[in-house]
Amino acid sequence: MKRTVIVMLAAFILAACGGAAPAPAQQRTPVRVGLDWTPNTNHTGLYVARDQGYYQEQGLEVEILGAQEGGTVEQLVAAGKLDFGISFQEAVTYARVEGVPIVSIAAIIQHNTSGFASRADEGITRPRDFAGKKYGAFGSPIEPATIKGLMECDGAGDRFDQVEFVDIGSTDFFVATERGDVDFVWIFRGWTGVEAEVRGIPLTILMMNDLQCIPDYYTPVLITSERMIAEKPDLVRRFLAATSAGYRFAIEKPDAAADVLLKAAPELDATLVKRSQQYLASQYQAEAPRWGEQKLEVWRDYAQWMADRGLIARMIEPEKAFTNAFLP
Repeated sequence: MKRTVIVMLAAFILAACGGAAPAPAQQRTPVRVGLDWTPNTNHTGLYVARDQGYYQEQGLEVEILGAQEGGTVEQLVAAGKLDFGISFQEAVTYARVEGVPIVSIAAIIQHNTSGFASRADEGITRPRDFAGKKYGAFGSPIEPATIKGLMECDGAGDRFDQVEFVDIGSTDFFVATERGDVDFVWIFRGWTGVEAEVRGIPLTILMMNDLQCIPDYYTPVLITSERMIAEKPDLVRRFLAATSAGYRFAIEKPDAAADVLLKAAPELDATLVKRSQQYLASQYQAEAPRWGEQKLEVWRDYAQWMADRGLIARMIEPEKAFTNAFLP
């Protein structure tokens, strides 16, 4: 009884001073968030929100989890085994075509920051140069469709069959290209591109958005289930309020945010994380009015491109694939 009174008094004092009193641990709602990969700077806002107490202020006890057994992030979120997850626009589109009820609730990065990278001495300076080269593939049907689309845009679509696809799985880009296993790979500029700079390895990166051949799309995004939105909208709102604060912190204080990520994942290279965080600080929100904002035309145009390429069996209802309703 005495302890309860003290806790209530502390909350009253903090409220009177304009602060928010974090809920006691035993009173917080447990939340499970699944990552798409190992921890990296795409995820920094989540770790900042946890480290800085933003989740606790919203009455949440958030557990950030790596890859889980038993299905993809999308499947686990849809099944309620994860409350939220990190996904990608193309994965959400595939899921919705198959009737998997997931929804994107925030764009982690405002524009596509990926591109096709090769070592500078490889001589790949435009998509037509992919012909006769070995591509390091991850196994997604998006890859051949994208490479073919880029080559067609460069007037070399008839040479697409000259690209050799080599499955590299999770093999390191630098190892695979140094050994000559492959000549070019699809990478994120903010991670592998920055790592090349740290290592002093000159790369040529054909950035997707610079080529202006394929519609821009959100990669990565935060997802939840339709059921979570319908049954626990306040929890979604509180989770996004704290997560948004975490990403705003990363935008405004990239060095401090990098330190938070390194504390959570000390196995990461500190120089890489610091430089990557500096790069993404201007990319998370870009010109959008707020972090996480998504546009209907981005969802519609990329889904239509997928449909036109036969990557999905039917066109989705793009307005149901995402929502901005829970962003602060």
